[in-house]
Amino acid sequence: MSHNITEVFAGGVVLAAALGFAVYAGQVAGFSTARSGYELAASFRSLEGVSVGTDVRLAGVKIGTVTGVELNSETFRADTRFSVLEGIQVPDDSSIVIASEGLLGGNFVEVMSGGSPYYFEPGDEVLDTQGAVSLISLLVKFVSGSGGDS
Repeated sequence: MSHNITEVFAGGVVLAAALGFAVYAGQVAGFSTARSGYELAASFRSLEGVSVGTDVRLAGVKIGTVTGVELNSETFRADTRFSVLEGIQVPDDSSIVIASEGLLGGNFVEVMSGGSPYYFEPGDEVLDTQGAVSLISLLVKFVSGSGGDS
């Protein structure tokens, strides 16, 4: 009989650990509904390395996530929607840049804050954007351009 109690206890511990990991993964992935915010839009020439769920940061601090990405068939640009946490006001002259975490890291969306006394309203579009810069294309330009200056 004591053998069954040990198995049930071990199974309960494993189940509790699995549930804890699932809750933690949900919070890290941004599935938590405890934080509310508002949505903004932006259009990029290149959105390389960014997808739904990518961090949106201001001064290195996560203030939101990318909530939607679509290709605009008329402009051939990546139309992007992203959320910003409630209580964080983004000046309406701010720019949005696709930044890299490092040579081997991924990309994220960085808000470069402006100095305007007016702020974006929910649903507004950020017009000043800079797309992702491909490290491979930069290396190719460097290698091919270093041959000679004729």
